[in-house]
Amino acid sequence: MGSKWRKMKLALGLNLCTYLPRTLEESPDSALNSTDRLSDVALLSPFSWPMTPTPSSHGLKLPRNCSKSSKTCSICLTKMKERGGHAIFTAECSHSFHFHCIASNVKHGNQVCPVCRAKWKEIPMQHPSFDLPYLSSAISPVHHLPTPRRVLAPEPSMFDDDERLEQQLGFSGKSYSDGLENSHPVRMMDLKIYPEVSAVPRAESREKFAVLVHLRAAAMVTGNANSHNNQISRYPRAPVDLVTVLDISGSMAGTKLALLKRAMGFVIQNLGSNDRLSVIAFSSTARRLFPLTKMSDAGRQRALQAVNSVVANGGTNIAEGLRKGVKVMEDRRDKNPVASIILLSDGRDTYTMNQPDPNYKLLLPLSMHGCESKRFQIPVHSFGFGSDHDASLMHFVSETSGGTFSFIESESVIQDALAQCIGGLLSVAVQELRLEIDGMSSDVHLSSIKAGSYPSLVTDDCRSGCVDIGDLYADEERDFLISINIPTQRDGNETPLLKMRCVYKDLLTKELVTLQSHVLNIQRPETIDQEVVMSIEVDRQRNRFLAAEVMVKARALAEGEDLAAAVTVIQSFRQVLAETVSAKSSDGFCVALDRELKEMQERMTSRHVYEVSGRAYILSGLSSHSWQRATSRGESIDGSSFVQAYYQTPSMVEMLHRSRATSHHRLIQPLISFASQPKPR
Repeated sequence: MGSKWRKMKLALGLNLCTYLPRTLEESPDSALNSTDRLSDVALLSPFSWPMTPTPSSHGLKLPRNCSKSSKTCSICLTKMKERGGHAIFTAECSHSFHFHCIASNVKHGNQVCPVCRAKWKEIPMQHPSFDLPYLSSAISPVHHLPTPRRVLAPEPSMFDDDERLEQQLGFSGKSYSDGLENSHPVRMMDLKIYPEVSAVPRAESREKFAVLVHLRAAAMVTGNANSHNNQISRYPRAPVDLVTVLDISGSMAGTKLALLKRAMGFVIQNLGSNDRLSVIAFSSTARRLFPLTKMSDAGRQRALQAVNSVVANGGTNIAEGLRKGVKVMEDRRDKNPVASIILLSDGRDTYTMNQPDPNYKLLLPLSMHGCESKRFQIPVHSFGFGSDHDASLMHFVSETSGGTFSFIESESVIQDALAQCIGGLLSVAVQELRLEIDGMSSDVHLSSIKAGSYPSLVTDDCRSGCVDIGDLYADEERDFLISINIPTQRDGNETPLLKMRCVYKDLLTKELVTLQSHVLNIQRPETIDQEVVMSIEVDRQRNRFLAAEVMVKARALAEGEDLAAAVTVIQSFRQVLAETVSAKSSDGFCVALDRELKEMQERMTSRHVYEVSGRAYILSGLSSHSWQRATSRGESIDGSSFVQAYYQTPSMVEMLHRSRATSHHRLIQPLISFASQPKPR
């Protein structure tokens, strides 16, 4: 009989009631009756909100003298026990169900009895304040009874219950010194300087002379460790505090939620034992599923159980989800060196941002757009997937907090997108990185610093400047263009122009380290017989900055309903790009940049295409170029786009390989090392 019922349920689409295991916030005592209780996530459902009694003889009621052996919910096939903690709905056809089971069934459009197929006059439905567009407005909801008893403890007012950290800095049980050769310090940063040309005649002066500063963090892997060809880390990475804020609104039901759970399973399995994770699930409201918890074997199992418990329903309250995600970070007692928030959503905020001209600043707590010194401490990496998410909102959140925005056009690559992101987070090499620039003489002035989204400053006297960069992943690179003047010179074969140095925090000692200053000298011959060719490195980065400016301008025109002008702006720049030194030399990055701009043009062919994918594609590209960090955009992140591959680090590539090599049910071992691969040029 049970087998027949299951087949009938599948045929009717009624297999919607899922047992939700307890979350990490439930007390051990509550686990004794876990089969009769809802998980924390169930509290997100409007079906479990307070109810009022019905005067009708039918509808929702709590049976007083029901037999434990005779009452079984025909949807979830579990017994409806006396005083079991669940409201019971008895229809006019006399068949009974758990209220949350039948309400979920009705929510998905079924308005007849799952047993006898009788059409009901009174239908169990959610709280009237939530719209169900697929239900007729003529149907009156049944009145509700109060919830029999509170099944879960409320969330604490302070999220200071994070799992305590031991005084252990290493990775996989090692101390930092165990990973270093003879405990000698490792040079974590490399700095190079490229002038736009190598020589300027003495009698000439130059305005807005471009100087490229190139920074690169040390590689995380040195080579083969033994005969088994296993890669070992030269130094251990910094442990991470990660909060994921997950959209579980009604639009996530079905395949999206299943893929999101699988992706979160991948993240959980690849975090190390010193990393901590907390998950916020939001729909109409938000709930913390569990506090910051170490991803030990036990922690992983509990986290997987909680994530697999979530069900999709309700509206989309992104602001509330973010508020709780930030609160977890702000209230924690202990802090791992690296902290980040990941936000995933497929929809638009229907609560805080439902006005015609929304103020996106309301989405973020003041702590996230206040003091510049805290800008890089809690970046939010946002992921918008599908055609209906609010790309402008999510890009604003990431841009304001110092994170990246990714556009996942195909939900099938959710796991790959997350894998690329955590591949970076699990490889932070330096922190609080800062570039400092000083002129070598009173005649040399800085006119500007092109730094994308990174905060930069030129002093009032134009003698010095700086760029605040923050965290850098292993093997990650940053390029900044400094514009200066070059004065005339009476004699001498060289002119010292700039002195530069890097300051960053050492992950071992927690002290600031200053990289030895680099001085830029330029040759000053009396005359130059042959034409001086501009540096390809400088030209490449100049094209990148100009392309980002074009993206901003084209997007503004598109938002102003002038798609034709937006397309023209991009096309005009592509023509300019084709005439640059780097493009004429077939530089790979410039060729790929042109292809990317062409793709943006094609996604502006109509208002519909722009709304569905064009806006998100442009914003994701802009995020990548302005932060010089890999983002996911479009339908694939397999590196077929050279621009995307340009910013990928070996650790990201390694994690992507892990994601693609993993079947749906295969258990993944925690990440220990990364394969070093050269960056395309």
